[in-house]
Amino acid sequence: MSSADYHQIHREPASFGLGFVHSEAFSVLFQEGMELVEEAAAYLDGQGRVESRNLSRDCALAYANESMQLTSRLMQIASWLLLQRALADGDMTQHEALQEKGRLRISPLTVTPLEHLEELPKVFRELVGLTARLHARILHLEDLLLEMPKESHDSDNPVAAQRWLIERAFSATR
Repeated sequence: MSSADYHQIHREPASFGLGFVHSEAFSVLFQEGMELVEEAAAYLDGQGRVESRNLSRDCALAYANESMQLTSRLMQIASWLLLQRALADGDMTQHEALQEKGRLRISPLTVTPLEHLEELPKVFRELVGLTARLHARILHLEDLLLEMPKESHDSDNPVAAQRWLIERAFSATR
């Protein structure tokens, strides 16, 4: 291999996305997310349905609203995780994954008024909290995966692109 070939092959910056979807951290995140989806579905179909019947009218409306948001967040989380796993398993190319991500919207959370939140069943509030935290983690990861500026993709300086990735990753922890 000539020096020119070597530099051409290694010109692209390392992809956080490709590394992440093949990592143990992603496997743990995937498992956690899918277990949360199953747990929430079982709760909403069982114990949650029973508990919601005993709520005041205003609290029942808050429960219905929050359970719809919970379900939507869980569907977004599951869709995102499955898309990432398909990419990791080679069932989808990066180009196909980007097209799918264009259709998949990971939207910010909306907030239920605090006065009603305290009246909701404890298990339900815990599920909402766990889901909100997982959702926030996924939003952060999605930012890391998609928000690299165009100039860092097209740069003739792969070190600058790598530096940007490192700064972006560590700026969120400050």
